[in-house]
Amino acid sequence: MLEELSFKLETALKKVRGQGKLTEKNISDTLREIRRVLLDADVNYKVAKEFIEKVQLKSLGTEVINSITPGQLITKIFYDELTQLLGGSFTELKISGSGITIILIVGLQGSGKTTFSAKLAKRLKEENKRKVLLVAADVYRPAAIQQLNILGEQIDVPVFSVEEKNARKTVEESIPFAKEKGVDTIIIDTAGRLHVDEEMMTEVADIKSVVNPTESLFVVDSMTGQDAVNSAKAFNERVDYDGIVLTKLDGDARGGAALSIRSVTGKPIKFVSNGEKLNAIEIFHPDRLASRILGKGDVISLVEKAQNSLDEKEVGQLEEKLRKNKFDFDDFLKQIKALKKMGSLSSLLGMIPGLGSQLKNVKIEDNALVRVEAIINSMTMQERTTPKILNGSRRLRIARGSGTSIQDVNRLVKQFGEMQKMMSKYTKKGFNSSFLNNLPVSR
Repeated sequence: MLEELSFKLETALKKVRGQGKLTEKNISDTLREIRRVLLDADVNYKVAKEFIEKVQLKSLGTEVINSITPGQLITKIFYDELTQLLGGSFTELKISGSGITIILIVGLQGSGKTTFSAKLAKRLKEENKRKVLLVAADVYRPAAIQQLNILGEQIDVPVFSVEEKNARKTVEESIPFAKEKGVDTIIIDTAGRLHVDEEMMTEVADIKSVVNPTESLFVVDSMTGQDAVNSAKAFNERVDYDGIVLTKLDGDARGGAALSIRSVTGKPIKFVSNGEKLNAIEIFHPDRLASRILGKGDVISLVEKAQNSLDEKEVGQLEEKLRKNKFDFDDFLKQIKALKKMGSLSSLLGMIPGLGSQLKNVKIEDNALVRVEAIINSMTMQERTTPKILNGSRRLRIARGSGTSIQDVNRLVKQFGEMQKMMSKYTKKGFNSSFLNNLPVSR
């Protein structure tokens, strides 16, 4: 996520590290380079110019105290201004205190509105205990209604649609249907449209006036850079939406849309939607993204993901097995499944401070976990709990059963043995999972 921007900014900030003090010259040289980096990242010219001016104003004349280096100081100033540029603090989704909460989803074609609608429905159902109805108001795209129905089945959320190819009628009839079914949240998936298409823009404006949504969200593909920002501005002028959803941010190396869109539209980014998995949705935290861009990771989000993915009872059982040095392949398989729930490996590793720059241009393949799962699933329960019995013939059978090579099986068994030895050393020193409570995590 934004690895190219992060790497270039880190390189630019190195120019003031090791300097005895901040001067007008070394500040000017650094900010000139950062301005170039921002423009290369497709950040809006006006946004980049104003951002650099604010950083420069705060940097000049700032005293460097004994415990802080010039590099640390300008990085702190840069982090503060970057956080403000991204929105300052997170903005919550509006939920109606009484009656039905109606959420209208709008945006360009191919931006990921339908998938996001399902992701949001799943999140509201599971985390907010809402009774959700998805409304299929995209009546133009072939198979759009079918796609929403399939997604609805996967998350066990009903989908409302009508036979007639009429988006206005669909949303009008969905409201009495929702009341009849005791639904408290409606998410309306509208058709993708260009902001220059007058007829389609009039339709979405009409839909908004008909349903008077509690919240309207503009979904945009972050990888389209300034095109995303321009369309966001045009849509806002016609629809006056409440918030923005950035999709495909995990595939965006430059970050032009993420850094520009709040300043240009005046509307907050509320969610980030990464990947096709229906749990790949995050509340947008400006301070956390600023930290990741500056190579400082995002430990808070990583811990939150872990808490949401790990079962408390299983964690207790795992801790007990670690104490007794009885961690086996079956326990390892459970941890892999929990890890997969947290998202892609590359996105998780990017949250760990310092790893972003080290992993630049390194391809992290999630199918490595799939291979490991296949190998363990091909073992008998006795082999999982007693790895020392894995002789040559057993390993060959496992390789054939998992569709992998004998080398893959040997490598996994060897790595697992090394991991067990490492865990044994820690448990002898009194290691337990309570160390997580003492991590130096700060906002």
